[in-house]
Amino acid sequence: MATIKQFHHISAKLDEVYTALTNPLTIELWSGYPAEMSTEPGTEFSLFEGDIVGKNIEFQLNKIIKQQWYFEGESDDSIVTMILKPEKNNTVVELIHTNVPAEVEEEMINGWKKLYFGALKRYFK
Repeated sequence: MATIKQFHHISAKLDEVYTALTNPLTIELWSGYPAEMSTEPGTEFSLFEGDIVGKNIEFQLNKIIKQQWYFEGESDDSIVTMILKPEKNNTVVELIHTNVPAEVEEEMINGWKKLYFGALKRYFK
């Protein structure tokens, strides 16, 4: 199992980024796909037409998003933590993704950079 750690600089205010990561209507705008999302801990979520599914664990308004991501055939908890920090009028998201199955590590690294945060950055340009 691997751990992925990345920093993403987004040209938007902290509250805008938090909303974009947690509001299903806004997620649909930047991802291009319908989303099921709630900020209620214990709820299930689904993004990118079910390519990303899991359970919401913790939310701290404009600060932290913590989720359990499900991988087929894997029983270990894969935990995604996004820590949001203001940087002038921009936002830095520190991503920590633990217990990533080795066979999908490279795919996940590229997916986070290009698909997930790449789409979010394009949305705010």
